[in-house]
Amino acid sequence: MTVGLALNAADAANQIDATVDLAREAAAAGLRSAWFGQTFGADSPQLAAIVGREVPELQVGTAAIPVFGRHPLPVASQALTAQAATHGRYHLGLALGSKLLAEGGFGIPFERPVARLREFLTAIRPLLETGSTEFRGELLSVSSPIPSRVAGAEGGVPLLVAAMGPQALRVSGELADGILPFLAGPRALAEHIVPAVTRAAAEAGRPAPRIVAIAHGVVTDDVDGVRETVAEQLAFYERIPSYARVIELSGARRAVDVSVIGDESALAAEVRRYRDAGATEVVFSGTELAGPASRRRAWAVLGELAG
Repeated sequence: MTVGLALNAADAANQIDATVDLAREAAAAGLRSAWFGQTFGADSPQLAAIVGREVPELQVGTAAIPVFGRHPLPVASQALTAQAATHGRYHLGLALGSKLLAEGGFGIPFERPVARLREFLTAIRPLLETGSTEFRGELLSVSSPIPSRVAGAEGGVPLLVAAMGPQALRVSGELADGILPFLAGPRALAEHIVPAVTRAAAEAGRPAPRIVAIAHGVVTDDVDGVRETVAEQLAFYERIPSYARVIELSGARRAVDVSVIGDESALAAEVRRYRDAGATEVVFSGTELAGPASRRRAWAVLGELAG
């Protein structure tokens, strides 16, 4: 099982330079992968390509690009370019997104998200594998009248989905290589998420899926103070039904309740809990929240576990 990080340098003077510096530090600490979110700021496939090129010790990926407001052709082009730039170390993560981002940002009705995800995955997989596709669905039409291949990316791109609900897990098991659940605690993972996606993959004749669990963790001696900060930062997710559901399935009431906040031993124990729940990879976000010294403490213990 590998251990990685979600890197966030959005508040730096130059986000790209700062992210590369953080990635170098993560690799030196022994971490294995760096993942980048996607909202309306930095373009995550470009960021992953830059980091992967500058820090060849790391696998890199997006976690994750919402399918609303995107089309499979340009997303495949971004992914294949990143894959060629990193010589095969890029992983494409997709997501359903949320009503707030789809309607508030793009002005697109957030309707039939699972159907859109199914069509997006169906159309993009052949683009990633062969550079061409012909797909006519209810929600998407995708055609490649000229080849969409990128030299250097002939091996394709691993395709993962930030899926947690039953329908999204079924689609992901059938059509993707794995999942990227976030804020899904070990209980939700073991009892609901891993069985559902594994069963769907088996029924579709696909290999066992990768389970890249994205957890939230901070190493600190000021547990109460940091907990308050984390609670404020993660409150946004409590308003999104899919996250609210998985938080509840984790045996928690709030998003902060599925975060690990404590010393190095608490963080190490959480990695073991995710492993026992079926995670094939664990990625930690939020490690920077209590400052650089706290981040370095977290990365040191996670690097040892990754090794």
